[in-house]
Amino acid sequence: MRTHHTRRTLLGAGIAAASTGLLAACSGSDSSAGSSGHAGMDHGGSAPSPSPAAPKGFVAPYDREVATAEAARGARGPVRSVKLTATPTTLDLGGGTTVKSWAYGDALPGKEVRVTAGDTLALTLANHLPAPTSLHWHGLALRNDMDGVPGLTQQEIRPGADFAYRFAVPHPGTYWFHPHSGVQQDRGLYAPLIVEDPKEPLKYDKEWVVVLDDWVDGVDGSTPDAVLAELSKGMGAMDHGSGGGGGGHEGHSMPAPDKPAATTPPAGGGPSRMLMGATSDLLGADAGDVAYPHYLVNGRTPAAPSTYRAKPGDRIRIRLINAGGDTAFRVALGGHRMTVTHTDGFPVEHATTDALLLGMGERYDVLVTAGDGVFPLTAVAEGKKAAALALLRTGGGGAPSASVRPRELTGKLLTADKLAAAGSVALPSRKPDRTIRIRLTGGMAKYDWAFDGKPYTPDQRHAVKAGERVRLDFTNATAMWHPLHLHGHTFALANSAGGARKDTAVVLPNGRLTVDFDADNPGLWMIHCHNVYHSEAGMMTVLGYRR
Repeated sequence: MRTHHTRRTLLGAGIAAASTGLLAACSGSDSSAGSSGHAGMDHGGSAPSPSPAAPKGFVAPYDREVATAEAARGARGPVRSVKLTATPTTLDLGGGTTVKSWAYGDALPGKEVRVTAGDTLALTLANHLPAPTSLHWHGLALRNDMDGVPGLTQQEIRPGADFAYRFAVPHPGTYWFHPHSGVQQDRGLYAPLIVEDPKEPLKYDKEWVVVLDDWVDGVDGSTPDAVLAELSKGMGAMDHGSGGGGGGHEGHSMPAPDKPAATTPPAGGGPSRMLMGATSDLLGADAGDVAYPHYLVNGRTPAAPSTYRAKPGDRIRIRLINAGGDTAFRVALGGHRMTVTHTDGFPVEHATTDALLLGMGERYDVLVTAGDGVFPLTAVAEGKKAAALALLRTGGGGAPSASVRPRELTGKLLTADKLAAAGSVALPSRKPDRTIRIRLTGGMAKYDWAFDGKPYTPDQRHAVKAGERVRLDFTNATAMWHPLHLHGHTFALANSAGGARKDTAVVLPNGRLTVDFDADNPGLWMIHCHNVYHSEAGMMTVLGYRR
């Protein structure tokens, strides 16, 4: 059995090893995070902890280049001040299900933060948790020292401390925020961030923000940390079939989909949550590793779904966010077609579909025209034979059952590679100045997910230079799909017509994903799989700007 090291362990070791290159996260320098006098500081009753810096030759999060890029964003709107508390709490998931977890306040999802493009967001996170935490702004091209990755762009926020995030919000769209500390994202620590367009071109009567999630924390003693510990034992903890090993689940006896495999119960408590046999015609023979007991829409189980009310004929904008840890969701609204207008915050040429697939971290905006009646908004956990549910009600009548599966789920399915960027955001044609090739490696046998066979350490760097057009070429040498996320930038899908702009994109088993972006945001930026268990096992690396 191999020893499992969490990302926090590795980061702590990396910081200690790099102690000669640390910078203090103090205000008053050229790269200060604002005029509050303490922005970016960790308040724990002592002097602020030092913040990690880049090795010689790379731009560090608190270097002048980062402050210069922030000034160039030209925030002209007001400062939006928000106070947020991460705390242990009891959450009501509906239908008589309550769990003890961690959340922002006492709500699931956390209270939405809404600003307008051009504003400055000043959010102070108070950590009332029993463990260090952080806050990452998923999808935003923000200043590097506010990106929220402990050991890379900031020190972790200690229990009892707070941290003041302050940055210009440059682009409208649908975003969200969550920790970048261990597997905390798979608790209740997430919330939507909606950036409104001051020149909004869309016309609609109502707007919904729909957050999808897979849930395990606090159910029968389970925690995400115990799930990670169980998964990290790999296939050695399972009953083996007659086949060979390989990088995925091949060659092993297969329990029914969405049922836990026969493993030794995890040391951290709770039943086994290792899932086998989750097969998808779209994502392949290994659609997920975790058998979640619940799937949620806006924190509610299908037994007590959220209900959205409208009038027949209302035009509704739905902002879909997949905040799950290990689950792709196939989403459809019964009796309706959806017009896709945005993906990952950026507009696309409008396209009509029956259903959408969202990998972890992906977002889609759609428009629907409401019919007359009661309709299910169903989010099937792809390959896991379970679903989350919400309702659209525009009139009388009984609600559909929790097991409803609208026919649209098997109709036309749009994926990001079939979308084209709107002309206003299309990446101009240009030959790449640099190509970075990354191979996805590992599998369930040893649970050794990584890039290029090297588990993450904070000193990794894929070098780029400001002003370059950079191509990232991902080759998936594993038998599982992965949603890949780049911090601080949006990219264009280079291997699809039209090149939709994204920050998170799916690469299929044994497949390839090629994306292009302009290196216009200096600093140190994570590239990682947004399966939280894969990233914690080591499928992360760092893109660094050279001076």
